[in-house]
Amino acid sequence: MINYYAIMPDDLYFIGIDVGTSYVKSVILNKSKEIVGSFIKRTGATIEHSSKIAFEKAISIASLSRSEIQHITSTGFGKNKISFANITKTEISCHAKGAYHYFPEKITIIDIGGQDTKVIKLDGKGKIIRFKMNRKCAAGTGVFIEEIANRLDIPLIEMNSMAAKSTKNVPLGSYCTVFAKTEILTRIKEGEKVEDLVKSVFESVIRRVIEMTELEGTLVLTGGVIAHNSIIGEILKREIRADILIPPKPQLIGAIGAALYAIEM
Repeated sequence: MINYYAIMPDDLYFIGIDVGTSYVKSVILNKSKEIVGSFIKRTGATIEHSSKIAFEKAISIASLSRSEIQHITSTGFGKNKISFANITKTEISCHAKGAYHYFPEKITIIDIGGQDTKVIKLDGKGKIIRFKMNRKCAAGTGVFIEEIANRLDIPLIEMNSMAAKSTKNVPLGSYCTVFAKTEILTRIKEGEKVEDLVKSVFESVIRRVIEMTELEGTLVLTGGVIAHNSIIGEILKREIRADILIPPKPQLIGAIGAALYAIEM
């Protein structure tokens, strides 16, 4: 006799919600582990409200109904605030699962987010060997770039293209966000080109990442910073002389990993 309840219908979907300090990312996967909808929004002051909006927008974009969602997994620093999630998973495990989904081999994941940076090392089977996180200061994270952009009155979205125009290396002497902003303005007054200093901002982020831990093997770059700033990958490749892999939609990797866990429930 066929057990119909054991057969998963074709119209069931799975959601991963990654609640970061800067953005909430929501991803919907189908049974084949393909992305059918996603949405990103600022985290804001009310985590659950922002997460519900990201959740509902992703469903709308995918032209689905709430009843078609089989399971929801939340992750990130605000994962426990998502009352409508079925399960929670750590951000380290979700980033590992999401990156390994695209690159099923021994990899080192470098996730540069809004307010933290994670380095996660996996073995050839996707098991986490060790990881390290930087949350002590803004340097080495997306907020460092955002603060400099605000101080220079440059739209954040234009920072990458401006840095690409640089023709001269002018390293910053300070990692501290406050001191770096002052140093940049001083050096502009002294005649340095803005594009050269903007590139130095990205180089400063990479230097902090390199200092976190030894980077070895195949490197996979994820997070919102690399999603919007391709120069980050170019600088890292130049500094450590290694090939860099970037998955599709790198800002969504944590949410993709969470959705993959939802499929396994």
